[in-house]
Amino acid sequence: MSDNVRPESLKRITTPELAKAFIDEQIAAVKAQVGENGKVLLALSGGVDSSVCAALISKAIGSRLICVHVNHGLLRKGEPEQVCKVFGEQFESQLIYVDAVDRFLDALAGVADPEAKRKIIGKIFIDVFAEEAKKLDGIEFLGQGTIYPDILESGPVKSHHNVGGLPEELNFRLVEPVKFLYKDEVRVVGKALGLPDNMVFRQPFPGPGLGVRCVGAITRDRLEALREADAIVRDELDKLDPLPWQYFAVVPDIKSTGIKDGQRYMGWPVVIRAITTVDAVTAKSVEIPWDMLCRIRDRIVENVPGVNRVLWEISDKPTSTIEWE
Repeated sequence: MSDNVRPESLKRITTPELAKAFIDEQIAAVKAQVGENGKVLLALSGGVDSSVCAALISKAIGSRLICVHVNHGLLRKGEPEQVCKVFGEQFESQLIYVDAVDRFLDALAGVADPEAKRKIIGKIFIDVFAEEAKKLDGIEFLGQGTIYPDILESGPVKSHHNVGGLPEELNFRLVEPVKFLYKDEVRVVGKALGLPDNMVFRQPFPGPGLGVRCVGAITRDRLEALREADAIVRDELDKLDPLPWQYFAVVPDIKSTGIKDGQRYMGWPVVIRAITTVDAVTAKSVEIPWDMLCRIRDRIVENVPGVNRVLWEISDKPTSTIEWE
């Protein structure tokens, strides 16, 4: 059986009891893999996948887990500050913050191809971790919050930031304790681990971040417009009950004619995306109340420079994917 095929013996994790059994099993597996003295370097984004991964590895090896939070300039509004605050207070493992905004955005300038953007982001991430590892003693392992949909969607659909891509010369060995879980199972495990709800039920966020929602070649002004528009979309859709599984803004690299202060000008559109799903393999568009759509429209066009249109996407997966790139 392939190392990337979910074992038939792994039951769907739907209860705290099943989650506890899984946690105990993975703690033992991580201890066996890492050994008594091994150290793990972990990319800590603050999303549920990396948080659950960090909690599991921390329970197994304690202070030998070193978490690194990289600000690549593609995070949501206020996210770097929030991640550092939450994990600095609630995690015992060492947390290292790396400001790499200029490094990422300079490398991405003028790059429009989605796969090329993913590869650039992935490579720089690996380079950053390699540099951090060289500052530390005895780093042999790289922890990753890979989950099963990441594996299933790699290759024919798209490359994924958490699957493969490690240069051989780095000599990192992967530790991926949740690689065979679906997103709903990861949340059940996160609850059983005692992680706070605002981490366990946080929206999924792609590794390349806003880089795959700033469609086409990324520019700093369009990226900031996306960041501001996305914050407005999430602020409004946070009021829905039940909450969609994922909701965000997309800003494609196109412009159309608009009117501002009585003058014509060219502006970007903001696309609203809201979906519901169980396992991220398929997804359905979520209906958004008209009055909420109107509030989002007004807030965006009045407060986000460079935007003159607001659109609502209603496509499902398939035929679309959840992300635009």
